[in-house]
Amino acid sequence: MRRVRRGVPAVSARGRGRGAQPKVVALGGGMGLSASLTALRRITGDLTAVVTVADDGGSSGRLREELGVLPPGDLRKALAALCGDDDWGQTWARVIQHRFQSQGELHEHAVGNLLIVALWEQLGDHVQALDLVGRLLGAHGRVLPMSAVPLELQALVRGHDPGRPEEVETVRGQATVALTPGEVQSVHLVPHDPPAVPEAVEAVMDADWVVLGPGSWFSSVIPHLLVPELLEALVETKARRVLSLNLAPQPGETSGFSPQRHLEVLGRHAPKLALDVVLADLAAVPDRESLADAAERFGAAVELAPVAAPDGSPVHDPELLAAAYDRIFRMHGRIGPWR
Repeated sequence: MRRVRRGVPAVSARGRGRGAQPKVVALGGGMGLSASLTALRRITGDLTAVVTVADDGGSSGRLREELGVLPPGDLRKALAALCGDDDWGQTWARVIQHRFQSQGELHEHAVGNLLIVALWEQLGDHVQALDLVGRLLGAHGRVLPMSAVPLELQALVRGHDPGRPEEVETVRGQATVALTPGEVQSVHLVPHDPPAVPEAVEAVMDADWVVLGPGSWFSSVIPHLLVPELLEALVETKARRVLSLNLAPQPGETSGFSPQRHLEVLGRHAPKLALDVVLADLAAVPDRESLADAAERFGAAVELAPVAAPDGSPVHDPELLAAAYDRIFRMHGRIGPWR
């Protein structure tokens, strides 16, 4: 039986006691993950972000090329999203997101990127350094890279060259994949089978809920499923799993994608992955039956809720998204104390 639920819940998890908060792990990268984290920190104090490390553009790409480090940009964005709404949190969020404007080498470098890389060099430990930045910011959660190895994203793309629309070629680099005018067929990582950060695997195995998405589908969401130890944890964990769909197709890598097609390509990359809930915006699903069919192949129910910004822009509203997550955790998870 197809399961589609709709509703606008009130966020009531703020009043939970410490022992009643769910352990939540959110996976992704870029602004999609930031949207989830900004919402999730409103409803739980036990939150871990696991972040992609394949970015090769902008400040991150320059630091990666010059110093051989992990790209820090998506990690920085996740830390900023976990900053509180008080003066301290918002001041530090602005500071680490600040980009220098100059005619020299510092142009467009983000302060947070430089801070993270400096601590990596000082401490020689990715996780310890990110934990230290989190304490400095007063972050409401923990940020971890999915792998300690800098990764290159590669994609098989049909029509990357508009002059040869039927030709399939390999496109290299996250920034290039994200903006391709062609149709992405599949993605993979180089090196193949990269090791996962052990703390990320542990967090997934110990979670009550794992949230995957929203975000750039091929360059931020699916890469987590290409790290064997992390995929195994996502398959084996006793946590419930929610997939949060995007509000609209992304120009370039998912142009023309329906909500159900997002699920289909996810399934091709991770056929053993099961889901419990697929969350989608009410206004972004023109064919609810087809989405329900696609979700059912993962064993998942569909939850439809208004989660987009009221101004009509394709961005998530933090309060509405928090309300949707809270309702899902209560309706599909354990009722009462979580532990």
